[in-house]
Amino acid sequence: MAYDEDLADRIREFVQDEEAVTEKRMFGGLAFLIGGNMAVAASGQGGLLVRSDPSRAIEVIDGKHVLPMEMRGREMTGWLRVDDEAVAADADLQRWVRHGVDYAHTLPPK
Repeated sequence: MAYDEDLADRIREFVQDEEAVTEKRMFGGLAFLIGGNMAVAASGQGGLLVRSDPSRAIEVIDGKHVLPMEMRGREMTGWLRVDDEAVAADADLQRWVRHGVDYAHTLPPK
């Protein structure tokens, strides 16, 4: 499944004013990187992949619309999978984009 280009466009609107933002195809989707660190991606499986401070990730996982990201059956600490329903409204999408961007800003540039 290809990533949702409309979702990518919506993400792009929220990151356009960030310094050092780049786009890169990753994980079957389109990732938005801040200083070379992935912040958020339009996933090839639908919804978003969001980078998160591992200590905050536990707080936002709801078990329904927000889950830990899994890759090859392994849970990826500090990465979240946010489904389409949780980002249908622009305000919700903006909150998740901000979550990933804010964390990416804490990481050293690559």
